[in-house]
Amino acid sequence: MTTLLVVDKEANTRLLFKDEFQGEGYEVVVAETTEEALGEIYRSEPDIVTLNLKVPGAEGIELLRKIKQEGSGVPVVVTSACAGYKNDIRLGNCDAFVVQSADLTELKTRIKLLLSNKQPDAGRFNFFTVDQLTNY
Repeated sequence: MTTLLVVDKEANTRLLFKDEFQGEGYEVVVAETTEEALGEIYRSEPDIVTLNLKVPGAEGIELLRKIKQEGSGVPVVVTSACAGYKNDIRLGNCDAFVVQSADLTELKTRIKLLLSNKQPDAGRFNFFTVDQLTNY
């Protein structure tokens, strides 16, 4: 069974994600803080992580960095109600960015694509090229 780790400070969001994804056959573990998330990563070894950037403890971007530094290759989908993060260069390590809403269609699609090793179309998430960074 595929394990999804949901990291979000909002209990209602954690519950919504858990209910929705369990209904689709995922095993879902949840964490409210970055510390809980790190513990769950080692304990449950998730196949994919959804990460809201506004979690208590270390900043969500710092948690993203730690997850990617571990080299586990686990995909991380960053979720945020603030679409402005979509072009934040610090999110270059995330595998996808989804603007959080009550409609989980886009999130579910991203997760399925990442788990099947397919890349979402390039127009949906802006990655920077070396040339763009040099001229930034």
